[in-house]
Amino acid sequence: MLNLAILISNAGSGTNLQAIIDAIKNSQLRATISIVISGDYDAYGIKRAIKNNIQHLVVDKKEDIELLLRTKYKVDIIVLAGWKRIIPDSMLVSFKNKILNLHPGIIPDRMHSIVHNPDDTEGLWNRGMLTEKAIANFINKKATYAGSTVHFLSHEFDFGPVLARCFEKIKKNDTVETLYARLKKKENVMYVKTLIHLSNSSQ
Repeated sequence: MLNLAILISNAGSGTNLQAIIDAIKNSQLRATISIVISGDYDAYGIKRAIKNNIQHLVVDKKEDIELLLRTKYKVDIIVLAGWKRIIPDSMLVSFKNKILNLHPGIIPDRMHSIVHNPDDTEGLWNRGMLTEKAIANFINKKATYAGSTVHFLSHEFDFGPVLARCFEKIKKNDTVETLYARLKKKENVMYVKTLIHLSNSSQ
């Protein structure tokens, strides 16, 4: 059974956190959420944690959470779910291939390779872009598909071992809001499936 820490912020509404909570409750995912850590007091995910009796903590920018996660909570996997702060190099070393991230773009398996969309067009990496800007980039570049990637965080920015990808066909009149609403549902499912795979692999 995986011991998870979910790192959140006020950047979203906490749907990935809720998807993980629901998967644990219905026994899809063999895991425990030991702690939800937020970088913002107004993160909606805190309300989700409270409602589900999950311990939560709000940390300031100077607080070192690495030791806390390693010793007090003894987490197996750190799940970034809207976390906005830079993960320090020491934490990447301490939790190598144990920090999951969801990126709003198609991360390649190798630095200079290309991933193709389902229609064989080139998938957009959106490297360095936060969610809203990344979704807008799919539309502005007239891409045929939007997509997201679950990967392990690495020292390379917006790169690391890829665990899963999802794609969403872009419609003619899509806006950032309509496109992301559909993509987000696939992201929630993908994040949970990735954690189920990791949990099964750890047994």
